[in-house]
Amino acid sequence: MSGQWRVQVDRDRCIGSGLCAGTAPDHFELVDKKSRPLRDLVDPSEDVSDAADCCPVEAILVTDATTGTTIAPA
Repeated sequence: MSGQWRVQVDRDRCIGSGLCAGTAPDHFELVDKKSRPLRDLVDPSEDVSDAADCCPVEAILVTDATTGTTIAPA
């Protein structure tokens, strides 16, 4: 696994629940009632994977930046 993860949010799928921003406020924000990652590439973080796992519509995808392997949602 590489040293970084890629974080993507499908803003069409996002319902703006805010669980991601509440779970990982250093990594997500709500803009126009939709989630957005603060950075596309992040160091591995349990908060980021937890946010992806708790998204009620699985709008967050976390992958290994080098291999593309899915990290979360599980």
